[in-house]
Amino acid sequence: MTKRVIVVNFEVSSQAYQAFSNVKKAHIERKIKGEQMAVVTHKNEGTHHFKVEDFIDFTGTNKTSRGGMIGMLLGIVAGPLAMMLGWFGGSMIGASQDAQEIKRANTIFELLSREIGEGDTGLIVIAEEEDNRVLNQLLTYDLAGRIHRFDYEEVEAELKTVKDIEETTKENAKKVWEANHPE
Repeated sequence: MTKRVIVVNFEVSSQAYQAFSNVKKAHIERKIKGEQMAVVTHKNEGTHHFKVEDFIDFTGTNKTSRGGMIGMLLGIVAGPLAMMLGWFGGSMIGASQDAQEIKRANTIFELLSREIGEGDTGLIVIAEEEDNRVLNQLLTYDLAGRIHRFDYEEVEAELKTVKDIEETTKENAKKVWEANHPE
């Protein structure tokens, strides 16, 4: 089995809720082994962010929509670092020795923002798939969703890279501030 982060977008928002129900049923029937799943809407209320409309933690650990990988992904996509990479990406990345790392780390985050566009509702599933035909049938063939699959370990590594970059950026900003504003 391969553990994946699966992002699905739909033409009609209600399809994301139907997909949520269908995937939940497939998990109960043991056709897939789900870990977490969320219906999310891309909002623009002053700043871009994702609102979790519905959430389930299949593992029984009672993680909330803010806990675990889904919460981290959504926090980074809408967080200050993502906005900074989007707004200042060219100059920042051009000046960075870690340009490739930043570019790679930003891929799933760019996809989330692009594929679940402003005002759209989509689905994020973390699951182990033995056979991808189950979700393909439920999400693509039955509901006309567009599926994007990512290896869980790669996404986890991307999250760590983004967190490291964010910490380094904070430290550098603090140093620049202190150098320009001595007490």
